[in-house]
Amino acid sequence: MTGDQTASLLYLALLGTVLAGWYFVSNRRQIGKMAQNASIWVFIFLGAVVTAGLWGDIRDDIVPRQSSMMDGARIEVPMAQDGHFYLVLEVNGTPVRFAVDTGASEIVLSAQDADRIGIPRDTLVFTGRAATANGMVETAPVRLASVSLEGVVDEGVLAVVNGGEMTDSLLGMTYLRRFQRLEISGNKLILER
Repeated sequence: MTGDQTASLLYLALLGTVLAGWYFVSNRRQIGKMAQNASIWVFIFLGAVVTAGLWGDIRDDIVPRQSSMMDGARIEVPMAQDGHFYLVLEVNGTPVRFAVDTGASEIVLSAQDADRIGIPRDTLVFTGRAATANGMVETAPVRLASVSLEGVVDEGVLAVVNGGEMTDSLLGMTYLRRFQRLEISGNKLILER
């Protein structure tokens, strides 16, 4: 600690002692009530300290986030509350949330995400068909100028736009095969290039 920090700590300790002394003297006839109030404040303070100390773990449980190590060479993704893994990639410079789907053969964009990244619906030609859990859907092939995940950029990536309703775009095997390692360990998805 620096000299200024030590002086500040001493000042706060002295101020706290004076305030506690004043409170004790002014309430000396109600010692039981004062002890009860003091214990409540001690528990509130301890609860705040515990919450602050565990906030990193609590935050990861409430809102899981993907993390990158070694400049995007290793990416860890925690499992979401619904049991799926989600990655946020920058597609043509726009963040897009993808559900990781090892059962999908291609990158499948929802029509809404295609609009967001600059692929207008009126330019799409739906020449393909895909079998999904909801039946057959039409697909339109597209080439994505750039796909970036944690600093690793791929250019000219092939994908399809789904003509049906989708809540999330899907990150299929054509992209996932670019990684040397794809592993699910515990509640984490690990990708390594």
